[in-house]
Amino acid sequence: MPPIFELTRIEPAHIERLDRQGIFTTGLLLEVSETPTRRQTLADQVAADTTDVLMWRDEALMLNLASFGPEEHQLMIQAGIEGLRAILDVDLPTFRERVHRAAGELSGDPPSDLTLEGWWDQAKTLEDE
Repeated sequence: MPPIFELTRIEPAHIERLDRQGIFTTGLLLEVSETPTRRQTLADQVAADTTDVLMWRDEALMLNLASFGPEEHQLMIQAGIEGLRAILDVDLPTFRERVHRAAGELSGDPPSDLTLEGWWDQAKTLEDE
């Protein structure tokens, strides 16, 4: 599970508050925010809004996709894909095209089509998270 500080859509003060609550990985964040009641409790504990918690959760779900690491996260940011919801908002060909374009902009190689399809399928599976 990636560490919580890899989330780009979270303020440092919230990271510190989450850490004080014992939430230091994205997996723990997902666990403590899996229901609306738990999201509200977490938001109250770290002086955030439930909308913030949903945004963090969205990015954490993306970071926990199989074969996804810091380089892939940077690639998604370049592609304008900040979380799982952004993957779900496009069809597979559009997702593939955006990632390929971003890889070119970063002068790198894109993930294989099989990897991209796997991420897209995982996102569809996690849609109700």
